[in-house]
Amino acid sequence: MDAQTEELRHAHDVLADWYAERLAGLLESMPIERAMLDLFSELTLAAGRGAEVADVGCGTGRLMPYLASRGLSPRGVDLSPGMIEVARRDHPAFPFEVADLRDLPFPDASLAGVVCWYSLIFLTPPTRAVAFAELARVLQPGGYLVTAFKDGDGQHRRGGRSAGLGVEFDSYWLPAREMLDLAAGAGLDLVFHGSRPPEESEICPQGYLLFRNA
Repeated sequence: MDAQTEELRHAHDVLADWYAERLAGLLESMPIERAMLDLFSELTLAAGRGAEVADVGCGTGRLMPYLASRGLSPRGVDLSPGMIEVARRDHPAFPFEVADLRDLPFPDASLAGVVCWYSLIFLTPPTRAVAFAELARVLQPGGYLVTAFKDGDGQHRRGGRSAGLGVEFDSYWLPAREMLDLAAGAGLDLVFHGSRPPEESEICPQGYLLFRNA
């Protein structure tokens, strides 16, 4: 594992309980995010390819109950063992495992859908095409990928300081155009593209993309 990935993993190990506390119940106050997950769930089930989906970069597992309530059978993977430990503790009904989104532990064409909720913002420039190809690999033909991301200027940023826990990590707020190009390069077809303006302490717009595997 390279130093940058190790730093990211360690930081999120430290931040796991901090995230669990601050993100608990947040989805209930975010109708746009729920609408995106609803659309993803409805299209995934309508495709008739099963209900098995993965939340890639699941963090504390906070989306699992919502996805299950929409009829899906979700499982979670995350780079951080600390995040997975918290996810298993807080959501014991669901399967979780440690994995890198650039090397997923799923067979080819094995999933009806994939969720990447703010997990693609950590990809360095050389790894982005690899990651999108890996996401396409595990999706069934006709399967769906939904992602939420910070629609920014693509510049490198350091995150983590605001938690006050002594950790930092790299992130990249990619513009929607680059996300669309990466997905197209992996053979993913755009179904929906939306965004909303920044709210309260947010610095940039929030982007939402839904793709279908060719």
